[in-house]
Amino acid sequence: MMKRRYLLKAAAAGSLATAIATPAIAQSSPKISWRLTSGFPKTLDTIYGAAEEFTRIVSDATDGNFQIQAFAAGEIVPMPEAADTVAAGTVEMAHTASYYYWGKNAAYALGTAIPFGLNARGMNAWYYHGGGIDLMNEFYHTQGLHVFPGGNTGVQMGGWWRKEIKSLEDLQGVKMRIGGMGGKVMEALGVVPQQIPGGEIYPALERGAIDAAEWVGPYDDEKLGLNKVASYYYYPGFWEGGPTLNFMINLAKWNELPKSYQAIIATAAATANQSMLAKYDAKNPGALKSLIAGGAQLRPFPEDMMSKAFEVSNALYAKLSAENPDFKKIYDNQVAFRNQANMWNQVAELSFDVFMIRNRPKG
Repeated sequence: MMKRRYLLKAAAAGSLATAIATPAIAQSSPKISWRLTSGFPKTLDTIYGAAEEFTRIVSDATDGNFQIQAFAAGEIVPMPEAADTVAAGTVEMAHTASYYYWGKNAAYALGTAIPFGLNARGMNAWYYHGGGIDLMNEFYHTQGLHVFPGGNTGVQMGGWWRKEIKSLEDLQGVKMRIGGMGGKVMEALGVVPQQIPGGEIYPALERGAIDAAEWVGPYDDEKLGLNKVASYYYYPGFWEGGPTLNFMINLAKWNELPKSYQAIIATAAATANQSMLAKYDAKNPGALKSLIAGGAQLRPFPEDMMSKAFEVSNALYAKLSAENPDFKKIYDNQVAFRNQANMWNQVAELSFDVFMIRNRPKG
């Protein structure tokens, strides 16, 4: 009898301990379900894939307690509305390019890419070790968002053109799909910019609604079939030297998360960010060879076009800096970082790359 009472007391004590311990565990690892709207179609596995990799890491790191479901562009939110929808809290997250929203405030463009800005390595260095994440989030918080880098394509191509571009004169009146601030610069050169989601570029180019289109580079462009509706493939995409994608999170939802979940999100975003760039670097060479074998005409942009675009870009930045304190604060910091990075690149990286490219096996 005494033994039975002892066992009952022990069981009760165990139950009490469990009741006390469980809430503490639940508080540190709550079950949370979010939705993430992507700015990209699922067919673009490398760029859309960053969202899938991110959500998988978050789930694995929390033993499935924090679930984020990714949706392709347009499934729940049209691409142009992603930032506003996240800020409003209708959807908790988006994976997109912040420069799509530069019309709301030019500072958004600096979170992804501006013409003649930093390259991919420079953007990562600036974001992670040059104060870029804090500086951008100082601005994003005024927009109801908390944001992390979410992938990089590396310097992009200058797009697909129906006709050959030999000088500035050939740009006049060309209707071109181009996003971000690059469209403003190209407009000053005579182009008529069109902002069209990735999944709609092919039909627009095929039916002649546009005369040229830029997207990313060989791997994605071949997947979209752009080589089938335009022959001339230009480089470089000077408007996107190192375009950084962005994981946008509703600020209030971010602040509600346990610190451990915030750390997991930051780590998952950083992993997806680096992984995307590595995938593009691995996949683009073979895709470029395939496109050329299929008849693509590879061409560099004319020098007079590049020089004029550089001049127009700097004039635009001066104007925006005079009008917009948010833009000026981030831009000045980013340019100072770019100038230092380019000095180092010229000394070691450039000389090494040029030598190795000159001496690569032919064919």
